Amino acid sequence: MSDEEIARVMDGMPYGLYIIGSTLEGDVNGMMADWLMQVSFQPRLVALALEKNARTLRNIRATRAFTVNALSQDRDSMELAAKFAQPYYGAKIKGRTRTAAEEIHHKLAGIKHATTAGGRPVLDSAMAWLECEVEDFVETGDHTLVIGRVIAGRLVRDAEPLTSSYTGWNYSG
Repeated sequence: MSDEEIARVMDGMPYGLYIIGSTLEGDVNGMMADWLMQVSFQPRLVALALEKNARTLRNIRATRAFTVNALSQDRDSMELAAKFAQPYYGAKIKGRTRTAAEEIHHKLAGIKHATTAGGRPVLDSAMAWLECEVEDFVETGDHTLVIGRVIAGRLVRDAEPLTSSYTGWNYSG
């Protein structure tokens, strides 16, 4: 297979789409991520892959905790998820105009959410959420794998989870 064919196959892999919540010094943050999976039953652990220059990774390194917000497979959740597709710093996307590169995206602004006892954001519209404490960071390629121990969570309502297959979107970070 050529690199192009491999990329096509991997770009087409289906993923869940999650809003990862973090906080640092009272500032709450949310980002869309799709490279997340359960990696252990006992204890309950999840693995989350984040780009090494992600603001969320910086927050998680500092506080050693994060939330995972699962959205449902419907138009409202898809529109909400789209608001989290921008990086915090506009300059992270190469080729943007100077004005667009200077933008800061406070993605939770105007989004209804509460915080856990630990201060991490949980979206009001999430169908389920988990709160995790970091067990380990593993540097791998151009990403960092964050292993989190699930310490709390709630299934708010039964629904089909939002996925890349439903939205038609590829990798989100």
